[in-house]
Amino acid sequence: MTATTSPPRRTRTGEPPDLSTQSLSLRRRLANRGMMLVITACIVLAVLPLGLVVFEVVSRGGGVMSWEFLTADIPRNYRRVGPGMGAAVVGTLVITGMAALLAIPLGVLGAIYLNEYGRTTTLARFIRTMADVMTGVPSIVMGLFIYVTWVLAIGEKNGFGGSLALACLMLPIVIRSSEEMLRLVPDELRQASAALGARKWRTIVTVVLPSAISGITSGSLLAIARAAGETAPIIVTVGIIFSANPDPFSGGNTTLAAQIYRNATLTFEGAQERAWGAALTLIAIVLLFTIVARFIAARFALKER
Repeated sequence: MTATTSPPRRTRTGEPPDLSTQSLSLRRRLANRGMMLVITACIVLAVLPLGLVVFEVVSRGGGVMSWEFLTADIPRNYRRVGPGMGAAVVGTLVITGMAALLAIPLGVLGAIYLNEYGRTTTLARFIRTMADVMTGVPSIVMGLFIYVTWVLAIGEKNGFGGSLALACLMLPIVIRSSEEMLRLVPDELRQASAALGARKWRTIVTVVLPSAISGITSGSLLAIARAAGETAPIIVTVGIIFSANPDPFSGGNTTLAAQIYRNATLTFEGAQERAWGAALTLIAIVLLFTIVARFIAARFALKER
């Protein structure tokens, strides 16, 4: 008894299915799955080193973490074993927070001008070029620039000088990332708002910015993360102290990044432990601010909708 093959099913119009179309669809599905596997493998390869670094920092720094470590003054004797990093935690929050207050509003306003007003004008092209140039400037060069223009002018190192240096590093990142996010907002939304009689500034505030707030937040957080981890401009413009100084305009200061560098370069056991603890504290602070900023941006975008 021989096996019989059923004829190919016919379509609603009575014509047999196109076998070439089915073969093309199969090849596309296989290609899509293959590329998904390649992309997944690349993501794993990129995340694996980061995961190993985080694991090492958590395992080495978790043992010294305590409330006293986060609040006590830094030991003047680096040979001493024990806390703390209170001065560096306060300095990081004050200096980085001041830098964010300086760079983020100015950067977003610059991006609005470039994308909504300037576009292809000579001034807009000049600003984009300078932003690209500043992105590649080494941090120590920016620190020396602020040292010459600010520290030598006032005659002392203080936290505000470090904030100026970090703001200069953050500004081009905020400008370029915010401009790219504003470009992704469809022009139809602007035209619809203009058709309803809204002025351009009102369209930007109520339509464009809420649509791009998530991307602007991501770019700002990237700039903050870079600024919080900078060491050279802080040492040049701020210095290193051992007790907390919440006043950015008077006296020296210090940050977690500067203390990580200072303690990690020493061979004493106490200094090494404080370096690992400071690294874990810095990661935790950046992660906490990222979560809070994401939550605020999501609530703001939902409210505008």
